[in-house]
Amino acid sequence: MSDTTTHQVSREIPGGGSNGFVMLALLAFILVADIAALLMLAAGDISMLPVLLAGFVVFTFLLLGFYKIQPNEAAAITLFGAYRGSDRTPGLRWTWPWMAKRKISLRAHNLISQTIKVNDQRGNPIEIAAQVVWRVTDSAQALFDVDDYLGFVAAQIEVAVRTIGARYPYDDFEHKEVTLRGDHERIGGELRAELLARLTVAGITVDECGFTHLAYAPEIAGAMLRRQQAAAVVAARETLVAGAVGMVEMALAMLSEKKVVELDDERRAAMVSNLMVVLCGERDTQPVLNTGTLYQ
Repeated sequence: MSDTTTHQVSREIPGGGSNGFVMLALLAFILVADIAALLMLAAGDISMLPVLLAGFVVFTFLLLGFYKIQPNEAAAITLFGAYRGSDRTPGLRWTWPWMAKRKISLRAHNLISQTIKVNDQRGNPIEIAAQVVWRVTDSAQALFDVDDYLGFVAAQIEVAVRTIGARYPYDDFEHKEVTLRGDHERIGGELRAELLARLTVAGITVDECGFTHLAYAPEIAGAMLRRQQAAAVVAARETLVAGAVGMVEMALAMLSEKKVVELDDERRAAMVSNLMVVLCGERDTQPVLNTGTLYQ
């Protein structure tokens, strides 16, 4: 037989503390009574000694129960290890001295992960880092369902970044795929969804996230740069040739339409060749004067 252990999910419940100013007023009253009893005891009234001792014990008891909560902060109250509720009311608070209090911040945290190396979908090594804004929504889950919620968040962010980084290619020169570099909003949304799925167990939500660093690893950065430059040159050549062909077609059509010159196939081919050289050449063209004819 194998033993199975079920994980009990904690859920935050309100409660655990009371208004500390009421108890502060009671503490002041007891302090005044103790001072009066002390004065009477100094005057020779021995019967005030038990009153003075009882007042001191009650004063100490009340004093140990005070705690304070800052705005956007919570205190989880436990009694001998049993969770009794979370107090989110800011200000001076009081609870029984034997109640343990664990405070936790509910403010937004901004975390920038370390730059890690990941292989993208095509196996290319890339460097990637993310910025995540997160906050605790359930104090009981954050304190009791994970051992260290701060370390848990950092570890899950790294795992999520690796998962998203390996899911897509860094770049697509043909612009037909979703890429890490070209689809920031979609990739950021998927990263947030991945983080929410991983951090729910700790009662933590993610407000926003995105990549702060995204680049090829140094060992392939030079080769990829040359590839990008070559792709850019090819794309520019394609655009240039397509435009030149259109201009040549337009020029020939207008010459024929207006009957500026009659061109046979050989002259038409020569004109097309010259126009393509002029339009696609990278240097300024130099005019050549032909004193003869095409057929000599």
